[in-house]
Amino acid sequence: MKKVGIICEYNPFHNGHLHHLEETKKMFPDAYIVLVMSGNFTQRGDVSVINKWDKTEIALYYGVDLVVELPFVFATQGADIFARASIEILDKLNVDYLVFGSESNDINKLTTLAEVQTNNKKYDNLVKAYLSEGVNYPTALSKALTDITGIKMDKPNDILGITYIREIIKQKSKIKPFTIKRNNDYNAKELEDFYSSATSIRYALKNDEDVSSVVPEYTTRFLNKKLMFIDNYFNLLKYNIMINNNLDLIQTVDEGIHNRIKKYIVTSKSLDELILKVKTKRYTYNKLNRMFTHILCNFTKEEAESFDKLEYIRVLGFNSNGRLIIKDIKDDIDIPIITNFSDIKSRMLDIEFRSTCCYASILDESDKIKMIESEYKNYPIQR
Repeated sequence: MKKVGIICEYNPFHNGHLHHLEETKKMFPDAYIVLVMSGNFTQRGDVSVINKWDKTEIALYYGVDLVVELPFVFATQGADIFARASIEILDKLNVDYLVFGSESNDINKLTTLAEVQTNNKKYDNLVKAYLSEGVNYPTALSKALTDITGIKMDKPNDILGITYIREIIKQKSKIKPFTIKRNNDYNAKELEDFYSSATSIRYALKNDEDVSSVVPEYTTRFLNKKLMFIDNYFNLLKYNIMINNNLDLIQTVDEGIHNRIKKYIVTSKSLDELILKVKTKRYTYNKLNRMFTHILCNFTKEEAESFDKLEYIRVLGFNSNGRLIIKDIKDDIDIPIITNFSDIKSRMLDIEFRSTCCYASILDESDKIKMIESEYKNYPIQR
């Protein structure tokens, strides 16, 4: 039984994601596809425009065999932690291959750079030096790699891919990485063509634009529901900031930045305005978004530091092949595979519930209750 892994957010599932799936199936026609997916909050510090159950339904419809959740405590962190947990999940599920999008589409070059990042004191010292100059973390990584190898690699999917490969190396995993060429601009805010970025699609949805030409037909069925945007949580975020006298205890809120947040929150009328006022050269937009997501969900540094390992693997959906995958590994895996909230007692799962309560908070009362109850009532979607 060969298995190929994909790490994703599907926010929302668009034509590029479908292309990724189709190309993966061509590369590994006899392999089962395992998806590690962020839930209702994402690595960019954003909310998912559609909820994780609907995302699971879409993934299964387009041929994914097994969908498992990347827990909130890892899914909303920087690339290092996000990648570490994702690779750990795939490794525990005995996945053979990882396929990810890449601007360079050069797996040998990406692997070389990942090896430089692994246990290399010169690289670590260069990163620290650039950070001390006020450069943000992704730029510091890219500059350090260029200094050592002469190779410039500064595109977001390439950088994330290097992080995946580095984690495969560090965890001594048998997973073999492969790439699929990515052509569109990851951060573009305007719809471009058939393959538009998730960022541009979210902007279009927020502005009530038609996105039917850039997402698969089945996705459009779920875009008629109440869509979730991080801007809609600003009043709750503002309240949480104003009543919290210990913001520096929240995960990713660095010492000093909490004073800037407190200074500007009262006069800020939107999240974008707050970010523009708080932002410095050291902080990327995504890093600030993650910071505000952690404040929103009251996710503390103490909690984050207590989760250095997975406590479970939670199944969100599967088909008949996915059922075989679970059956194949359930006797050998060293952590629980859970299909319902009540299967185990877990602090990690408790925080997942807390984040879902936060995610549901902007909905009408009946939808809010339904969303919150889905966290502990829902069993995996079966197709």
